[in-house]
Amino acid sequence: MPRHISNSPDIRSIIAARASRRGFLLGSGATLGAVAAGGFVGSFFSGEAVALDARSSLAFTELKRIYDATHHVAEGYSADVVVAWGDPMAAGLGAFDPAANDPEGQARRFGYNCDYIAFMPLPKGSANSDHGLLCVNNEYVSFNVMYPDRPDDDQGASRLTEAEIRTNNMAIGHSIVEVRLEDGRWRVVEDSPLNRRITLETPMAISGPAAGHPWMRTSYDPEGRMVRGTNYNCGGGVTPWGTVLSCEEGASDTFGGDIAATPFPDMLERYGFDGSDYYGRARIDGRFNVEKEPNEPNRFDWVVEIDPYDPTSTPVKRTALGRMAHEAATVVLNGDGRVVVYMGDDDYFEYVYRFVSDGRYDPADPASGRDILDSGTLSVARFNEDGTVDWLPLVHGQGPLTAENGFADQAEVLLKTRLAADALGATPMDRPEDMETNPVTGRVYALMTKNKKMTADKLNAVNTRPENLWGHIVELVPPGGEGAAADHAADRYGWDLFVLAGNPKVPEHGARFHPATSENGWFVCPDNLTFDPRGRMFVATDGANDFGIADGIYGVDTTGPARGLPKLLFACPIGAEAAGPCFTPDGRTLFVSVQHPAEDSATLAEATTRWPDFREGGVPRPAVVAIRRIDGGEVAA
Repeated sequence: MPRHISNSPDIRSIIAARASRRGFLLGSGATLGAVAAGGFVGSFFSGEAVALDARSSLAFTELKRIYDATHHVAEGYSADVVVAWGDPMAAGLGAFDPAANDPEGQARRFGYNCDYIAFMPLPKGSANSDHGLLCVNNEYVSFNVMYPDRPDDDQGASRLTEAEIRTNNMAIGHSIVEVRLEDGRWRVVEDSPLNRRITLETPMAISGPAAGHPWMRTSYDPEGRMVRGTNYNCGGGVTPWGTVLSCEEGASDTFGGDIAATPFPDMLERYGFDGSDYYGRARIDGRFNVEKEPNEPNRFDWVVEIDPYDPTSTPVKRTALGRMAHEAATVVLNGDGRVVVYMGDDDYFEYVYRFVSDGRYDPADPASGRDILDSGTLSVARFNEDGTVDWLPLVHGQGPLTAENGFADQAEVLLKTRLAADALGATPMDRPEDMETNPVTGRVYALMTKNKKMTADKLNAVNTRPENLWGHIVELVPPGGEGAAADHAADRYGWDLFVLAGNPKVPEHGARFHPATSENGWFVCPDNLTFDPRGRMFVATDGANDFGIADGIYGVDTTGPARGLPKLLFACPIGAEAAGPCFTPDGRTLFVSVQHPAEDSATLAEATTRWPDFREGGVPRPAVVAIRRIDGGEVAA
């Protein structure tokens, strides 16, 4: 299956050339030797002197590595489960019994495999940090550890009953729960009228340039303006007007049928569709069979806007933000009032994107944000060897994006976002995941989780290692100045490498962290990140299990002498990844999703953990935990 056809040099070749030209390890002599031994990359192209005895500004005592059946947090901290799969979101439901779960019950209970988290303070518009809404993506289901005798393969999927498939469809999407901090612990308000589940069956509007396009029309929606449900909700973002953006990260293995029988097999192949129907949906619902509903796949892989404060509101798929395996939709209000959204496309050799609105948001008039994401310019990044990055507009009629080249109008440019980016010569990346902006410095960080398919002939300036199993973090620097002065709408930024992940003691990894990084501090496969109010980075990892260590949360300084120095704060139970880290406004609670515990088990009978309940014969349950200092102070002060 072709993953990209861009003629742009692979990011690794660009990085290699840039590193060679600018002096990859900062200097020579004693400093060079020390940096090489410690693997520092935090300032690696800056030429700054490195303080080898630098102390982290993160006040916690680093957790020692541990990987077992439960979670662990640094000394002096608590990590309590707030809400887990199956917990009731309506009064009177009672305790969760996985064996008795059904579609109707699951629709009123917290969803499965939690990922992105947004904390939305109550009341709306406040900065309250002890009462709010937790808005949590529920990405997919791990049926091998949900049901007995359902191995994680095609054979297991074929054994799913119709009732199980329909229940699973109600377990994904998004969960909104009201929570309160009481006596140092967060608790769900079960009978809150704001609690809400958004699932694969929730009606959603389609807006923006692709709304109503012939390729968006189906038998049940002949106008192409309303779709049922959302799928593979992974990353996200929060808007200044109080809504949540939930990212659809693919749909390719959720459809059955022969894509060759559709009007656009090449487009579907470019988006990874192969008719595998991994979750069994096409067996019970014709809309997931591409031969019966060839346009239905085109109605997924978008960013969904949700108003968590209004449980009667209709979610909206914003097509102006492009169609891809969205891993992020991080929103920044530019100094001129335009709204900027940063996005990564999570697949091998895919790209990073930015959307800039045409309209301007007025904080004094929150209604000015309504539909502002329907009109603007979507661009894709091209990283250059000289340390600059250009944003290339995906605009119909400009450059190769013409009808003669297969892009009939702007709607087709967006429906074929990946192909349009190919045509513009964007830089293929090592699986772009989250993109987040430091609220203090204004710099933007893009996570490349890994790329096992990278070969030496495809390396470029920003993706530098063949068979990159470890991932890295790219730092983008908008012009204009620090913080609010940064111009996030500029056509050209600067860029640098922040860290190259891996074990610094294993030369084959090529890892680069601050030289003071401990044996507990290095990490692999950065997946999500967030910042505390002071601008310190917190990285969530996904893939460390392959190296015999736990996935978890690492704090990292982004400025000062400890720049690029990670410290381990939290470790997940076996088989789980950390995801969706999110701070309350006061920085005193860090919410973290613990996704797919025990998913590495062949079947439920062989589950490596029954976290978090540890009931005999029970099931592992994905959950959100709240990390707090026992003394109630800021998490990392």
